[in-house]
Amino acid sequence: MSLLPELRYPTVTEMVSSAATLAAQHSGVCALRQIGVSRAGRPLHLLSVGRARRAVLVVAGAHANEPTGGSTLLALAERVVHERPLRTGMSWHFLLCADPDGASLHVTPAPRSLHDYHLGFFRPAGPEQPEWSPAVLPPDRLPPETRALTGVIDELRPYLQVTLHGTDLGGSWVQLTKDIPGLAEPFAKSAAELHIPVETGASDAAGWPASGPGVHVMPSPGTGAAYPSMPDDARHSTWYHAHRYGGLTAVVEVPMWASDLVDDPAPHPAPAAAMRRLASRLLRDTRKVERVLTDAQPRLEGVDDPLLRAARWGLELVPGLAGDWTCTPPADHSMAYVGSVDAFGRRLPLRAAAMLLRVLQRNGDRAAPRLERLVATWSDAFAGRFRARWVPLENQVEHQSRTVVAAALHAREQSG
Repeated sequence: MSLLPELRYPTVTEMVSSAATLAAQHSGVCALRQIGVSRAGRPLHLLSVGRARRAVLVVAGAHANEPTGGSTLLALAERVVHERPLRTGMSWHFLLCADPDGASLHVTPAPRSLHDYHLGFFRPAGPEQPEWSPAVLPPDRLPPETRALTGVIDELRPYLQVTLHGTDLGGSWVQLTKDIPGLAEPFAKSAAELHIPVETGASDAAGWPASGPGVHVMPSPGTGAAYPSMPDDARHSTWYHAHRYGGLTAVVEVPMWASDLVDDPAPHPAPAAAMRRLASRLLRDTRKVERVLTDAQPRLEGVDDPLLRAARWGLELVPGLAGDWTCTPPADHSMAYVGSVDAFGRRLPLRAAAMLLRVLQRNGDRAAPRLERLVATWSDAFAGRFRARWVPLENQVEHQSRTVVAAALHAREQSG
């Protein structure tokens, strides 16, 4: 459910206001405090419910373009306050937004279409993402958001950290740094009841073992990556910081638009050939964006913009990724996996084009119309290829909330 007058994704200011109201109304069990500031000086807030030593940490807003987590966090906080059994022997702690600077730049709180979503799109470059920066930066260069997050983990020593993520188009899946026995069943049941497909071959979890459909367990350190060129390794992210204290992390993904094509476990008839075709298209589409950037570059001299940095970073990933898809045997031979890679290959150039478009529009650049056409065409093609259907916001939130609660209860049994 939404705490706002209408069903839409809340802003960070609205989240803080809702959390402050909840804390004031239930001061006996709730507390809201600031635990750090962003690079731009925006406060980072933690809402705590309960005082038991055994803790669950829930993180929202790690990726600005994945807004469902904010709505889910507020709904979860309300539920924990009003359902005493969820506080029996455990406390809950909610990091309202891990990246408020990023959230200020992603501006589609109520997208009407995939095209509309991309017109306000922002996702920072890897080194500027709070959860991923430890995978690409040395410890002395970590951003303050990352240091605040790891500081909270050091303080709380949670037996479970849950980070709320989402996808623009696809299905739902869970990534675990250690298995949580029993989670797969309630996860699948919730998805089925709410008509949300389970993404059984998510490219984010390529090559990982599964404890059930859509529930992927991260390989142990030292295992080869499915995409060797990618600079970020989940095993070096903040997800693994909880392991210092015997805990684990669950990443719960839910789609804004669903596709019923992402849960087909049938073998693909020619996966290697399909991967080569997808790599070729990825390179071709990327070159279209790069040509616009090359044309506009002299006119952008001196422009230091997070959208421009993020667009360039995304474009720089493409050659290596296309090489991985072409030269490495597919990590999974299912129709679902090849479909997930297809979606991944559409996202990278589309997102780069969308962010570059915003930079060019802001600077009144003559190259903007070329990107406007690409963003519109690619958004519509993406939605059409995967038969996108909107998942009602209340269903996005309910499924993510149910999965978090199931993970917390099952992991508590496991932790003893």
